[in-house]
Amino acid sequence: MRSDNVTKGAERAPNRSLFYAMGYTKEELERPLIGVVSAHSEIVPGHAHLDKIADAVKAGIRMAGGTPVLVPSIGVCDGIAMGHIGMKYSLASRELIADSVETMTMAHQLDGLVLVPNCDKIVPGMVMAAVRMNVPAVVCSGGPMLAGTYDGEEVSLSKMFEAVGAYKAGMIDACKLDECEKGVCPGCGSCAGMYTANSMNCLCESLGIALPGNGTIPAVSNKRIMLAKHAGMAIMEMVRRNISARDIINERSIKNALACDMALGCSSNSVLHLLAIANEAGVPLNLELFNEMSARVPNLCHLAPAGPTHMQDLDAAGGIPAVQAELIKKGLLDVDALTVTGKSVGENVEGAYIKSTNAIRPIDDPYSPTGGIQILFGNIAQKGCVVKRSAVAPEMLRHEGPARVFNSEDEAIAAIYSGKIVDGDVVVIRYEGPKGGPGMREMLNPTSALAGMKLDKTVALITDGRFSGASRGASIGHVSPEAADGGNIALIKEGDIIAIDIPNASINVRVSDEELNARRASHVMPEPNIKSGWLARYARLVSSADQGAVMK
Repeated sequence: MRSDNVTKGAERAPNRSLFYAMGYTKEELERPLIGVVSAHSEIVPGHAHLDKIADAVKAGIRMAGGTPVLVPSIGVCDGIAMGHIGMKYSLASRELIADSVETMTMAHQLDGLVLVPNCDKIVPGMVMAAVRMNVPAVVCSGGPMLAGTYDGEEVSLSKMFEAVGAYKAGMIDACKLDECEKGVCPGCGSCAGMYTANSMNCLCESLGIALPGNGTIPAVSNKRIMLAKHAGMAIMEMVRRNISARDIINERSIKNALACDMALGCSSNSVLHLLAIANEAGVPLNLELFNEMSARVPNLCHLAPAGPTHMQDLDAAGGIPAVQAELIKKGLLDVDALTVTGKSVGENVEGAYIKSTNAIRPIDDPYSPTGGIQILFGNIAQKGCVVKRSAVAPEMLRHEGPARVFNSEDEAIAAIYSGKIVDGDVVVIRYEGPKGGPGMREMLNPTSALAGMKLDKTVALITDGRFSGASRGASIGHVSPEAADGGNIALIKEGDIIAIDIPNASINVRVSDEELNARRASHVMPEPNIKSGWLARYARLVSSADQGAVMK
């Protein structure tokens, strides 16, 4: 056992004395030491209840013969960080989380980990660390928030951001805005749509690194506490059988996750995070594979913001096992891939079925024969960019219009709020990429403002930054190379015609190569937005979005 390095032999008497200082007993130190990495805090709604989840995990570990050791993790609430400098820290925090989990695990020689995250960057950050160290690990997330209510309808956070756009356009008054803000988020959990947090929690199931139910059981359900106890028991079985993270997360399971990503219509941010996880696992993964999978796998789910259903509806319909069972019918999953249950994917989903077509379509009657994510290429994005195709209105799958160019999200949102964007425009927001932002801000404010102003079916938005999973419409992000790295997005001028063809995976500015080269010769790069602190280091070290925005 790894923990023998801190608990066994006369040489480790000083180490043991420090455990005894905390009240550990000799009997506890003779058992495997299991890190329970909790992102509990009082600043993230998805994490406010993780103390209870962690306690249940610890109970499961003890029942199965281990000694739980609680250690902390940071976590940014993307919704609270949205629309200001705080969002620059969100994606960057993924690397801090991975590094801190590695640090706590290796410094204290823990034998296994139960990872207790819930929200956007925390989930992939913890998984990246587990795969990097190749230790036994189980993800046990906090679960989704229940949907809220507004105007008699079930809603979630995306409706709140869209309400701001409606208010700015004079479509609703201050009283309706107040009603919305007090109704959309009714309690703890990750926001109720298929946003990034829930996307990654569902994909942890499809990767096999989490127990069935992890992605969809509501945060407030008794089943979530039961799941946490079973996660504690599962890690002990993994330690006994010497099953480590890379036994589960490998080329086979990553392809399974890609298939589920397409079927579920996950957040476009799932592309960044799967690339980063694959990088840690040593699995070659490129954007072309996403398109190959999208061409094969139909889209079975239209959860908010793509449709009116929410995570509780997906859970009631059978959850991820029901989706997997549909994919298996067409041979789209590797059923023999190992999972943290100790069983294969096929064994885990045996007997699963769709209980309600309200949230999951049968594979023979999908929303679309192609997947929920599409990668586009062209002279704007020579290394690719990403769109959540399942959340794009049919009339916007192909679009041409004049570029409206902004060098920051702040400039763009000011123009949108003041009514300067009109039908047909293509909003271009640049210098918001991993290096240029730095930190690749999510841009839920501009996309939601456009949706709230009823412009999401007539206006496209392109950026080298990224979008929240709550964004809908022709919101095209992750443009690579980014503007700060010499990408052609930096050379687009106001009024240039931009042609978007999502079905044919292309995005181009109607400007000749000769003109682009002439513009490049005279282009002056702006000063960095951040020149000191952690983000300045991040900007120097981070890779491009098409490589997962990982630090090199």
